[in-house]
Amino acid sequence: MSRRVVRQSKFRHVFGQAAKADQAYEDIRVSKVTWDSSFCAVNPKFLAIIVEAGGGGAFIVLPLAKTGRVDKNFPLVTGHTAPVLDIDWCPHNDNVIASASDDTTVMVWQIPDYTPMRNITEPIITLEGHSKRVGILSWHPTARNVLLSAGGDNVIIIWNVGTGEVLLSLDDMHPDVIHSVCWNSNGSLLATTCKDKTLRIIDPRKGQVVAERFAAHEGMRPMRAVFTRQGHIFTTGFTRMSQRELGLWDPNNFEEPVALQEMDTSNGVLLPFYDPDSSIVYLCGKGDSSIRYFEITDEPPFVHYLNTFSSKEPQRGMGFMPKRGLDVSKCEIARFYKLHERKCEPIVMTVPRKSDLFQDDLYPDTPGPEPALEADEWLAGQDAEPVLISLRDGYVPPKHRDLRVTKRNILDVRPPSGPRRSQSASDAPLSQHTLETLLEEIKALRERVQAQEQRITALENMLCELVDGTD
Repeated sequence: MSRRVVRQSKFRHVFGQAAKADQAYEDIRVSKVTWDSSFCAVNPKFLAIIVEAGGGGAFIVLPLAKTGRVDKNFPLVTGHTAPVLDIDWCPHNDNVIASASDDTTVMVWQIPDYTPMRNITEPIITLEGHSKRVGILSWHPTARNVLLSAGGDNVIIIWNVGTGEVLLSLDDMHPDVIHSVCWNSNGSLLATTCKDKTLRIIDPRKGQVVAERFAAHEGMRPMRAVFTRQGHIFTTGFTRMSQRELGLWDPNNFEEPVALQEMDTSNGVLLPFYDPDSSIVYLCGKGDSSIRYFEITDEPPFVHYLNTFSSKEPQRGMGFMPKRGLDVSKCEIARFYKLHERKCEPIVMTVPRKSDLFQDDLYPDTPGPEPALEADEWLAGQDAEPVLISLRDGYVPPKHRDLRVTKRNILDVRPPSGPRRSQSASDAPLSQHTLETLLEEIKALRERVQAQEQRITALENMLCELVDGTD
């Protein structure tokens, strides 16, 4: 019998290693909220973790270098009136983070490079539009200041954080709770999973579901989906017998899966973290003590098991460092931040190589911090791939940049009261559309006032008749 040929892959020997004890972050009261988000977000500057907070919701933001025991009086980011359910760093500004809460709001925060003396309580902007808890956040991968939120009201809202405006509201596509939302690489499509067991591919600007697959996984427990580099959809879910399962799908042919594999009988939802540069997907189950990782290729069986990193303690959540935050001199290809009950522990994934030289094949150019489009350009229909940077000389985060919010408001174009000054460059002329809108509103208000006056007159007449009748 011929020997089985071992598949060649530079990632076959990737191994995981927990950081030394002095590299962990100790004494953090990780949130106990039962919500299937990662509870942790990390970028090349900061580590953010959702924490327990009395009378509201809070998260802590630590500079990456601040390892060891965290002072119990270390300032928190507080402002929500109910637990925080999800946090996400802006990919184009390492000092900006968004938080979503049970209090139905989304808040966007500016984190200073220095450690503040007291709690940060004032967000740059509060986004109000959901009617129930907001549990999912995701920044647009290539357009500046575009943020997606999804809530318990089964609505997805896409915001322009720079103006506080709702760009798009997708409110009639999901009949039940949304479990996950993922952008593709250029932000032209969304992959969503829902409690109705349907996997949907949505074009948000057209407001259309362009492809869907019912029961990609037949179990009732939550499903997750991410786009791969090839444009396929990688999913995690459960079989009818409650076994955990992973799948790979071609959105152009949703009838049959490209690959479908059963895994185990654990009941924790599998959170997939996908790295497009290596096409490796890492699966971290909430409540598991392991990270399994697979390479996705064009050859059968398409999803190739690589290895499992195991530790003794289960994970409460997991943060995933963007590629630009890794140490390329040590052939580090992924870094996780694993949440325990009272601490956060970095876990490093490394490709074993003997050479000290930069490994071009491990580090293709990767998305950098510059957006490729403005929000208005994206909304108008433009698409652009991420602006890539080389990691050959390592990545140095840019200096602190403020996010400026310019709220657009109908009051901004209202003519000033009192005598009209001569027209100056600063006076914004009323657009035809705004004038028509204002006239329509005035007309509607006038009709409403007239109707109320008629109702008041009729009620007064009835009262008079009643009074006359009792005399």
